[in-house]
Amino acid sequence: MPVEIEQIQSTSIPLEVENIRPDLLADQSLDEVRKTKIFHGKQEVEFGDFFSARGSCSDLIFRWTGDLKGVHWIGAGLSGGRVEVEGNAGRHLGSEMTGGEIHVSGSVSDWVGAEMKAGCIEVEGSAGHLVGAAYRGSPRGMTGGTILVKGQAGNEVGHTMRRGLIAVGGLGDLAGFNMLAGSIFVFGDAGIRHGAGMRRGTLAFLGEKPPELLPTFRFACRQELDICSIADNILQQRKYGASFPRKVDLYHGDFLEGGRGEIFIKAA
Repeated sequence: MPVEIEQIQSTSIPLEVENIRPDLLADQSLDEVRKTKIFHGKQEVEFGDFFSARGSCSDLIFRWTGDLKGVHWIGAGLSGGRVEVEGNAGRHLGSEMTGGEIHVSGSVSDWVGAEMKAGCIEVEGSAGHLVGAAYRGSPRGMTGGTILVKGQAGNEVGHTMRRGLIAVGGLGDLAGFNMLAGSIFVFGDAGIRHGAGMRRGTLAFLGEKPPELLPTFRFACRQELDICSIADNILQQRKYGASFPRKVDLYHGDFLEGGRGEIFIKAA
């Protein structure tokens, strides 16, 4: 039976729960889980002071319920097992994870999957800024894994990402800023200045109104590419709910950084 977690005490002060993970607590009793230390603002408290828990940790499934917008770092550092959030979640969901799966039925805040190395994060609602990004001052962001956001995301998605796949229903500005490699697929509206400083990697804008590209990107060709069918297979396997077109307009850039990056625009 999965561990069912529910917030029993509301608070306007953020709660940080990075120690509450199925891979860390697989051999713990529920009493030990309740005594696990978390942070309430700057104060260290016991998990059981704010949350109830029932079920079996050995199943490696933790299921959170309720509106958890003020609960941060859920699934951060996850290396295995599954985390489910039935509702909304706060910042840093799945950041620096190295394996396992996270599924959120609602929306999440900033830094989803920041610097993650492996695993899969699925968000049915929207996400905040800096999905799959590098923390300020870090040399690289996401280096592997998959992030699927069905709704809108914010600014700087994939900032300095090195590997992996991010798919979003739409986003704000500066997607793929300083991108080193990897793939970002956007299926709705997008803001401005995408791919600024990108060295390699793929940005795909597949909505009906593609964004204006920076002048440091140049049109290459209109073509059917094998990568399009491969990408579509990945999305269909994850039941993402959007398809990747076979024919795209291909642009190269950022030519200020050598011009080895790619931007795909859905062919008219």
